[in-house]
Amino acid sequence: MKMFLNLFKSPFFLIGIAIFIVTIALALLFPALYHIDVKTVSAPMLPPSGEHWLGTNHMGLDMVSLLIKGLQSSLYVGLLAGIVATIVGTLLGVYAGFKGGWQDDVITLLTNLFVVIPQFVVLVLISASLTEGRSLTLIAFIIALTSWTWSARAVRAQSSSLKTRDHISLARVNGDGTFGIVIKHIIPYLASYVFMVFIIQTASGIISESCISMIGLGPYDTVSLGTILNDAMRNEALSDGAWWAFLPATVLISMVVFALYVINTSMEGVFNPRLRK
Repeated sequence: MKMFLNLFKSPFFLIGIAIFIVTIALALLFPALYHIDVKTVSAPMLPPSGEHWLGTNHMGLDMVSLLIKGLQSSLYVGLLAGIVATIVGTLLGVYAGFKGGWQDDVITLLTNLFVVIPQFVVLVLISASLTEGRSLTLIAFIIALTSWTWSARAVRAQSSSLKTRDHISLARVNGDGTFGIVIKHIIPYLASYVFMVFIIQTASGIISESCISMIGLGPYDTVSLGTILNDAMRNEALSDGAWWAFLPATVLISMVVFALYVINTSMEGVFNPRLRK
């Protein structure tokens, strides 16, 4: 508990949390202050004005409305991908590190195969093969299933160092099986580390979604920050000087990812004994 309280003494943690709260507030609370409308069409590529605070895109849609919808979608994909990748990677990594033997060899081989093949290439190939039905949820699961190996490798090393601890030996004497020891004694011990892994996976999920959407492999049924950048790129907003079509989306992506990385770095500084020294 004391370590968690120490987080609030870190200026970097407070900065990261403040930025992240601002982005969450924009996604969830701003629609109560601003009428979000992604269907009404006005003149295309209007500059910012009193009616359209950040102008309109090439189709005449209000950019503020698109940005809020896009932020909601990108956060949803990032959080869902982070949750799935962290759960899968943590369970496999902890089991491999604790169990050892051929189970560890098989899981390590599997993770190494995924590491050798560039994640983004696999992500692009899978997304491109889905010619229809590419929803936000499906994209989130695709991202998670191509990124869980990082979680597994990171957690496996921690789990392997714990299996010789006294409390693990005591749990074995008391008759706990492998699954019970992993769930009751190892994962709670690694809770802070797993949460940091989740933060990185969430940030990675947001970046991955933005990247594949920007090259035209994003969701079909909705808008995201990546699809906004894709529309701006396809309609040459940069060369036309229409900064409102791409700059706000870029800033939002940068804000969210920067906030998450700052939070993770400050947490590592508190929970990692070597860094505390």
